[in-house]
Amino acid sequence: MTKKIYISILFVIVTFKLTFSQDSGSVDFPPTFLVKVKVVDEKTDKPIHNARVSINGKIFPYNYMQDVYFVQARAGDELVVTHPDFDNVYYLIKDNEDIKVEVRDFSGVKSKRNSYFRKKERNDKLTSIDSKVPISKGLFKSKIDLFNTYLDSAKYYKQISIDKSLSFIQKILSTKESNNRNAATYNILASIYMHWKQYDLAITNYTASLKFLSSVDTKILLARAQYLFKKYKEAEKSYLDLVLIESELRNFEKVEVYEGVGDVSFALKEYPRAYEYYKKALDIAEKIKVLPKITDLNSKLGDVLAAQGNISQARGRFANSLNLASKENVVRSIKEKDKVADFFNDNSEFDDEIELRKESLKEAITIVNDSINSIKIYNDSTSIVDGLGRVLGLKNVTPQSINYKIGRAYAQKEEFQNAIPYLQNSINVPDSIDNIEIKKDATRKLSETYAAVGDYDKALNTYQDYVKLVDQLYIRKGQEINNAQKFGETLADNQNRIAVLEKNKELSDNLIELAAKDQQLSEERNRNQLILIYSLLAGLLGLVTVAFLLFRSNRQQKLANNLLALKSMRSQMNPHFIFNALNSVNSFIAVNDERNANRYLSEFSVLMRSVLENSDEDFIPLSKEVELLELYVKLEHNRFKDKFEYAVEVDKSIDMDQFSIPPMLLQPYIENAIWHGLRYKKEMGNLSISIAQKDVDTVEICIQDDGVGRKKSMALKTKNQLKQKSKGMSTIKNRVAILNDMYEDRISVQVNDLFENGEGTKVELLLRKN
Repeated sequence: MTKKIYISILFVIVTFKLTFSQDSGSVDFPPTFLVKVKVVDEKTDKPIHNARVSINGKIFPYNYMQDVYFVQARAGDELVVTHPDFDNVYYLIKDNEDIKVEVRDFSGVKSKRNSYFRKKERNDKLTSIDSKVPISKGLFKSKIDLFNTYLDSAKYYKQISIDKSLSFIQKILSTKESNNRNAATYNILASIYMHWKQYDLAITNYTASLKFLSSVDTKILLARAQYLFKKYKEAEKSYLDLVLIESELRNFEKVEVYEGVGDVSFALKEYPRAYEYYKKALDIAEKIKVLPKITDLNSKLGDVLAAQGNISQARGRFANSLNLASKENVVRSIKEKDKVADFFNDNSEFDDEIELRKESLKEAITIVNDSINSIKIYNDSTSIVDGLGRVLGLKNVTPQSINYKIGRAYAQKEEFQNAIPYLQNSINVPDSIDNIEIKKDATRKLSETYAAVGDYDKALNTYQDYVKLVDQLYIRKGQEINNAQKFGETLADNQNRIAVLEKNKELSDNLIELAAKDQQLSEERNRNQLILIYSLLAGLLGLVTVAFLLFRSNRQQKLANNLLALKSMRSQMNPHFIFNALNSVNSFIAVNDERNANRYLSEFSVLMRSVLENSDEDFIPLSKEVELLELYVKLEHNRFKDKFEYAVEVDKSIDMDQFSIPPMLLQPYIENAIWHGLRYKKEMGNLSISIAQKDVDTVEICIQDDGVGRKKSMALKTKNQLKQKSKGMSTIKNRVAILNDMYEDRISVQVNDLFENGEGTKVELLLRKN
């Protein structure tokens, strides 16, 4: 019996070692060293600061203090130097050499541009490594060439302000440039859209870049954009086209392409092919010793194995990715631990999950505390948690989220007492770093946990907190959707402007050619032809003058017609209002309510005097209109006290003298709300009138009622009421249209249902300054 136990234990230990040592992916990484790369104009030795210097996809910035690019590299890494004004340069790094790339005629002399490497030896002796080879054809430059300045500015603002970034792109596209420069411009434009997750626009502009210059880098980026936009079949074709030319690809490009095919295959659930291409990419990444890619690919292989149900092999791959991520940096380690912990959770291995998350929690707390001061620099209009995401890449893996997941795992194990403190920690975080979505999930889980341990009072209180958080989140999501819509409209406008610039450039080129031909013809024309031209010009001038006079006459006539129409409409509005008011008096008399009828007539006479005094005016001060409205609503409320309550709210910060409004413009909307909405409601209704400052030049007037709604009101009308066509709303629409035509869109009105079920009505009126 004892022997059997020993054998079983030995079997478990061997199985565990095999599982976690399988394909360990251990790679001996040679030490890194710092390399100074200098890119200069050969003739002037002036440094070129806007080249793109990269190794294995990592870009290294220019150091303005020493006029060099500091590159972190290993022996065997491939250095890539690119620039819109010369062809790509590739060089295999052997040791911690200083490298100099010299570009011929970069200042703009019309000749071929050439470049070659120089290696600075330890004794500071300069020796040529490569023979001088042509890089690209040069062009004459204007005295002030702002192309690279604009391109640098577009890159700089890419992550800060998309509007500013795109404005510099538009400046570049408004001028004529070489194919190389146009390709670089559209490439940067696409990268801007990629950063802001506008993948459809990125695809459009990567495609435009390829029309000017075929580039493997751009093709890879296009395929990636198609994948992120979930155009998987298009992405698959783009990647497989690159696989067909794999002999022309550099090693790091092969890694990216094979990984891309793996990503698309995984998305399409073609797991065997995904595994095959991830493995190909991993083999090359290990060969060229690119640690971030080795980590990612081990992790992705784990995903494929888990999806196929090969849990033990998946554990081995995830063990590799955890080990490798810890060698990169703390942030990468935390993110990988979070992913692997999710894997443990999916497989109900809660003990392993909790242990791993506790490790990442300690690391995350340390890194957040160390970085909180640097994050505050981003706190211009966003929360610190968003800044944390930008600085550390930990927006979705914070101490708050890790505490929640630990608490959730304990709850799934039914160790509820252990779950409670972690869930509470996830909820009780400062507002500046609070993620309300995680807080909502943690609050609900805590409520369920209290219920599970029998503490129903705390469960109820916590559930009420959860409901409040859901309401807050709903409001925030609505705001985010509105912001996203506005953001999308802004991007569409910018892209349309860019398209117009492209067409204008083509048109400009055609016009230049036509102008040259026309100049040749004009020189051959004789004096008689010139006289004829001048005669035609004089005739054209005469026609223009006549057309202008006709236009001015028509405009004056239109203005007179509009004024007459407004006067006519005002004359319609007054009887309409008086008729409805007298109906109200009649109703008091009908029930022998003499006191209310007298009081109503007294107040009605005050209202009518004010209405008639303003009847000849196109606009009256907003303060007067508010006084009229308050008096009118008071009259209607006296009659229908059992039908509705009302409130009139005016923002005290509004300078009422700065705004004017057509008289009796708002009254029909309020009348409709009372007579056609609230009057038909069985229970007490509410009428709300609010006036708020929308911006410096605009106020927003909102009229809301929670009545039966427009559709139900129409259904409830009697046959006699249906026969009588209401002219109040149609007249007011015509008034607004005419006034906007005369005064340049000062008023806009929107009428919508207040609730999704069609009940209630909301009128929003925007009024601009005088």
